[in-house]
Amino acid sequence: MPELPEVETVRRGLERLVVGKDIISTEVRWDRIISGMDPELFNKALSGKKIESIGRRGKYLIFNFSDDLSMVSHLRMEGAYYTAPAGTEPGKHDLVTFHLNDGVDLFYRDTRKFGRMVLTDSDKVMQVNGLASIGPEPTESSLTLEYMLDEFKHSRMRLKPFLLDQKHIAGLGNIYVDETLWQSKLHPKTPANLVTPEEMAILRENIITELAYATEHHGTTVHSFTNAFGEAGSFQNELKVYGRVGQPCLRCGTPLEKIKVAQRGTTFCPHCQVEKH
Repeated sequence: MPELPEVETVRRGLERLVVGKDIISTEVRWDRIISGMDPELFNKALSGKKIESIGRRGKYLIFNFSDDLSMVSHLRMEGAYYTAPAGTEPGKHDLVTFHLNDGVDLFYRDTRKFGRMVLTDSDKVMQVNGLASIGPEPTESSLTLEYMLDEFKHSRMRLKPFLLDQKHIAGLGNIYVDETLWQSKLHPKTPANLVTPEEMAILRENIITELAYATEHHGTTVHSFTNAFGEAGSFQNELKVYGRVGQPCLRCGTPLEKIKVAQRGTTFCPHCQVEKH
């Protein structure tokens, strides 16, 4: 699933490709991709609208159109946007086409069909399911140490599922949770409320810097992720633990192990990351 760096990379590409353009019409080939609206109403609502800006909150893309209309788009597992000349035949997995006014079509492709789009008034975006309870962005200004100390102390949930829960911190997924826990020398099964203030400060810094660094590298391409230009990310070349099970820890040389934590495959170093009980 695309995590914050990948979604932000997509957002930046779309910003260059389609912002300022008008939507002539839309075609929906998989009705369930549009939440709570008939495809005909979706087309009627968007026809003639200008794409004024594209934002992001956590793993959600937010398209802002003229007349105070917005669309929240969640890529889920395999969702991707790309552009092609008008008249291009849609591929097998191209579920939605936005016909634009400059001879370009914007396609949404999703091989798993898990992605969702929600049209809403712009002032109600944060009421959309998933956004209403989302945690702070992992930035210096939003993700404060005070917030993390207070949020973690109330939960005995293990760190891996705690960090994956978007209501605590926005944008983290399997890859970057494994990476930041390794960097912070924290075991993925350690209860959240056992993280010390000193460890919390380190974890916070690693979350912020890791996601920023991954975004600079245009995200991680493990299976199929590409940006809006069809280009792969390069952060997979920087990963320290994810996808390296059995290989030596880059810090101590101990072979990395993989376990299941809350049903999620999790790679860690058994020497550097000692579990607390």
